[in-house]
Amino acid sequence: MSSTFTIIFGIIAILLPLVVGRLFWKRFDHYFGRGDTVYMDSLEYFLKKIGSTILIAFIILWIGMSLVFNGSAS
Repeated sequence: MSSTFTIIFGIIAILLPLVVGRLFWKRFDHYFGRGDTVYMDSLEYFLKKIGSTILIAFIILWIGMSLVFNGSAS
């Protein structure tokens, strides 16, 4: 793979987790909020929300970077 494609795919692999993490953060209340505002304002809920968002973004970043650098080894 040429270095131009490596750079382009690397930028995409870095930006994609940010986009997906932001979408997951916004939709987390819809999926796991249970419609309970008291629960949604608790520290436990916030820690679950931030932890799962970071986990999802890191997994996508890991997969993206492994795909980019796996093909550029030649």
